[in-house]
Parts: sequence; C-alpha cells; structure tokens
Amino acid sequence: MLLAALDAQAENCRLSLSQSRIDYGPIYRDAVVENAAVVLATRTFSMTVLCAEPAAMALRFVAAPADGQGFRFGREGRLRLRLKHAQVDGRAVGWSSAQAPDESASGQLLPGQALIARVSGVPVTGRRLTAQVDIDTELPFDALMVRTQAHLEGQGRFELVSPAVPPSQ
Repeated sequence: MLLAALDAQAENCRLSLSQSRIDYGPIYRDAVVENAAVVLATRTFSMTVLCAEPAAMALRFVAAPADGQGFRFGREGRLRLRLKHAQVDGRAVGWSSAQAPDESASGQLLPGQALIARVSGVPVTGRRLTAQVDIDTELPFDALMVRTQAHLEGQGRFELVSPAVPPSQ
C-alpha cells in the first residue's frame, strides 16, 4: 500500500517532506481479527517549510475525503494526518483552523480545512516551519476480503495557504 505526498511550493516558500511515499507493504487477512477494523501502524515523517521572507504559516492537505475526519485510503479505508511538535523559527506553535480562528485545533488536518500556526492565540509569521507528521490508517475488515492481491492507495498533497495574518510580535 502506498501514500504519495507531494512537495508544495508557494510564492516565496518551499515545503519539503522527509518521505514523499509511504509503503505499508503486504497485509494478510489471516493476520487480523475477523470483523474488526484493521488499524495499520502509525507512520511518521518530518515536514519543513522554508521561506525567503517571513510568511504566515498555514497548511492544508488536499486529497479525496473519506468523511469529515479523514481522507480516503483505497475504496473504503481512511487515513488521518496530524501535525505534531511544530515550531516556527525555533518557537513552539499551536494550530487553529482557518475556518474557526478563535478555536485551537489539535493539529489534525481535516478535509477542506487549513491550519494556521499560532502562539498564544495569535497567528505567527516566520521563515522556517518544522513539524512531525503522523499518519494513522485504518481499513474495514471487508476491504481485505479479495480473491487476489489488491493494491490500496491514498494520494494527496500538502499546500501552503496565505491567510491574512498580522505581523508577528
């Protein structure tokens, strides 16, 4: 199984990933409990955004939605992405949703939503963002009920977005 994440580039910033492909390898249905969801091991990689000039640090993940909480993996599976240990210019930051800027967000990237880096509730600008990205993937047991080998895949890309953000303090 494979997840492809593409590097993104904005006007003055470049986003790069430590891994652009994640392969779960073969999954055998006799190794899982019948009628239970199949939860695959969490995969982790790092993300870096480098900007020539200070910029607002806001991101989204663009992929086919599985539901409001995750993205499609194969026909019936779902993957969730979470940003952890994020820093802008060496300062720890939290996240808020661009759609609900007054509420803090857990760092989970949701379909159709962007996350904005914040410190003490205030959007920040900077030249360098680093974060750990965790991917959690689950499949319904039925997805493994195939007669021959099946290739399950999820694809998506990270995008830098440019919200209107006041200068950092």
